[in-house]
Amino acid sequence: MTRRATPVPVPWPALPSHRAWLDAETRRLLRFGAGAALAGGGAAYLDETGRPDAAHGVQTWITARTAHVYSLGHLLGVPGSAAVADAALAGLAGLLRDAVHGGWHHAVSASGEPDVAAGKSCYDHAFVMLAAASATVAGRPGARDLLSEATDVYLHRFWDDAAGRPVDAWDSAFTALDPYRGLNATMHSVEAMLAVADASPPDEAAAWRARAGRAAAFVVALADVHDARLPEHFGPDWSPDLDLNRDRPADPFKPYGATPGHGLEWARLLVHLDAVAPDTRLTAAAVALFDRAVADGWAADGADGFVYTTDWSGAPVVRTRMHWVVAEAIAAASALFARTGEARFADWYATWWDYADRFLLDRERGSWVHELDQANRAASSVWPGKPDVYHALQATLIPRLPLAPTLARALREGALR
Repeated sequence: MTRRATPVPVPWPALPSHRAWLDAETRRLLRFGAGAALAGGGAAYLDETGRPDAAHGVQTWITARTAHVYSLGHLLGVPGSAAVADAALAGLAGLLRDAVHGGWHHAVSASGEPDVAAGKSCYDHAFVMLAAASATVAGRPGARDLLSEATDVYLHRFWDDAAGRPVDAWDSAFTALDPYRGLNATMHSVEAMLAVADASPPDEAAAWRARAGRAAAFVVALADVHDARLPEHFGPDWSPDLDLNRDRPADPFKPYGATPGHGLEWARLLVHLDAVAPDTRLTAAAVALFDRAVADGWAADGADGFVYTTDWSGAPVVRTRMHWVVAEAIAAASALFARTGEARFADWYATWWDYADRFLLDRERGSWVHELDQANRAASSVWPGKPDVYHALQATLIPRLPLAPTLARALREGALR
């Protein structure tokens, strides 16, 4: 067991040999995920071996993540990536797009029926923006038009300019707005808005970064009030609902309590924003979020790994270990080391790659095991299979790129180390 960071004599992010290892892992992940491309357009949810799992239909968030990841693969010069990106983009332009009411369905079933009951979510639409932005930077056909449509839908349906953050969900026809507001959709909106800025003309870019900054300012304030344990769920006036899903704590999208993984993901995003719109409060808040996530989440129950959720005192609630949390921990540690130069972040970075290598990297079937139980054994209580490679792949790229611009733009500019 490794409760504390293991000091390393030379910071791993500075080692050419480590960067070569990261490059090999990037390519291994891209090989696994390439099976998601569907002949009719879109990207499949993948099983443990990388085969499409038709039971999940074609989902917008999976398809958008695939378009984003393989646009990055194309910019990396990995053969075959463009075809996967284009298949995913075709799904966003066709199968998953709601030609009647606008926006994107959450999913389409194996029989071709849209999931109308799921409505239209900000989470899905943020990923469509991210996909379109990365594909635009990568020069993929049709991406610029998709970006224009996605940003238009987002601004008209999801962005609440008065609040300075997005609403969460509508019904399928965009006639009834759900009263729920969520920090998860806000987080992925910030990620997407920064990417959109890097795919836009200067005047539009400034507006997108300003929107991202307003949403981030809300998170900075939340972190200060709640001892860096971020509330995830809110009412229509953005008052926190700290008890939501107390009876269903492992909900995959709306879990009860604080989510250390989101604290880490927000920490990274705040550092990226600080790099393009300097504000000392952003990195200070990022450090607080990082430290809280580590103190509450890492090896909190006696075994290595991050627990999925905690209560508001920091005690573990759902002890399952999710692969995406480790990926975001790696990325956050890398970003904070780059921003501050503090050795402790590089030490945690090395510790978490060691953990990933020991428990998550699946050398036999590919990709990363997506979920572990509290004894670090493979599990599937929340996320069956290995749906996509988005989080893991970004963990291999962020340590090799500057804090700004965002991934696709940085790759296009030749900034990869």
